[in-house]
Amino acid sequence: MITHWIDGAAEKSADGATFETINPWTQEKWDDVCEAGQAEVDAAVAAAREAFDNGPWPRMGFAERGAILHRLADLIEEHIEELSVADSNDMGKPISAMRVKDVPRAAQNFRFFADHARMSLAEAYPMDSGHHGYSRYEPAGVVAAIAPWNFPLMLETWKIAPAMAWGNTVVLKPAEDTPASATIMARLATEAGVPDGVLNVIHGFGPGAAGEMLTHHAGIDRITFTGESNTGRHIAAAGAQQLVPVSLELGGKGANIVFEDADLDAAVSWSNKAIFTNAGQVCLAGSRLFVHTSIIDEFVERFVESAKAMVVGDPTNEDTQIGPLASEVHFKKVSGFFDDLDPNAKVLCGGVASDGSWVVHPTVIVDAPLDSRICREEVFGPVVTILPFETEEEVIGLANDTPYGLNAMLFSENGRRTHRVAAALHAGTVWVNCFFVRDLRAPFGGVGWSGVGREGGNFSREFFTEPKAVVMEA
Repeated sequence: MITHWIDGAAEKSADGATFETINPWTQEKWDDVCEAGQAEVDAAVAAAREAFDNGPWPRMGFAERGAILHRLADLIEEHIEELSVADSNDMGKPISAMRVKDVPRAAQNFRFFADHARMSLAEAYPMDSGHHGYSRYEPAGVVAAIAPWNFPLMLETWKIAPAMAWGNTVVLKPAEDTPASATIMARLATEAGVPDGVLNVIHGFGPGAAGEMLTHHAGIDRITFTGESNTGRHIAAAGAQQLVPVSLELGGKGANIVFEDADLDAAVSWSNKAIFTNAGQVCLAGSRLFVHTSIIDEFVERFVESAKAMVVGDPTNEDTQIGPLASEVHFKKVSGFFDDLDPNAKVLCGGVASDGSWVVHPTVIVDAPLDSRICREEVFGPVVTILPFETEEEVIGLANDTPYGLNAMLFSENGRRTHRVAAALHAGTVWVNCFFVRDLRAPFGGVGWSGVGREGGNFSREFFTEPKAVVMEA
């Protein structure tokens, strides 16, 4: 059974409530999960509050905290198989991706933020009056972290690593579809030497359940959420009611622009990764592909060939590149886009599997009207639309014609053009001739429906601390 982790110990729900976690490939239960009610939420917040107000964690030096977080990173790497199996069973992610990408990146998140906090600079303010001012960055308090199901372990650590590195305590609620790795990580944190109450994990659902109870709790000081845009609106409202700062990384409808002078081999390869990685269940997915008319025929031919070549199937197979979608609910949502596809749209490859699995094959669609659902709404599956363009000005307008603004990509060998277009795109991140290359110091987040605030490096520091000015007589 997957338990909560509260105040340094595995805990079941006081009322005995549980729910099932389903393996999307077998479509069968693989474990039971304790479901948190108000008692567990209160207990987790109380443990985090006690650990912050009276425990050693916020009072440790950066080097001491950092050493513990590095030990946690070591343990994550030592338990790579256990963590990989947990997320693969929960959401159908290919086991090879967990071993090579997700688990190593989770460990790296702890290493990076442990070191970043220790090496961050504060400011000094010499004053004409003869006084001397300087800044301090104090931990904010108790952080409520709500993580998504598409990269469970990796995105959980992206939230809690900076929060903990800066001396905060955390109550983490993973997505109900992917609970397992969070409890494993909390157990490893205790083993690494993280004091009791610093990292707490509760399991459960959102509206009217553990998630809503947590975001409305009077004992929290920060809320960080990654997930769907409408849910983000509700969490923002909860934060406003409590006057608690909120960081939201939400949905996307990323534009991917391929200019006529692009390196086609590179553009096809990166564009494939941009939409089909993790079965398209990526907020950063390049789901709107705009290709210059002079090269579109050749590009589409190569791109379709690359989509058809992908290995789809059992996530436990080392060669599998695309597994099932993460849940029956999500599979029905994505397959619903095919049910009302505009009659002018042409599906060149892919589509919904006909074998009863929750698989959607890598799908390439052309000639879909710009105002159709498939071109406007976030699909969150391995489905891309390809549309032609003629001019730079035209494609900038097309790319920006969305309420989302998380990221964009562009492919061109013209350096001046890449700088010009990158500046004109309404997006939090623009990748040029690549995709998903990250520097953890850089700002990460979106505009519009894609979120509020930024995370990464000093941007995470600003959110997870209370900057303080100290002025003294010289």
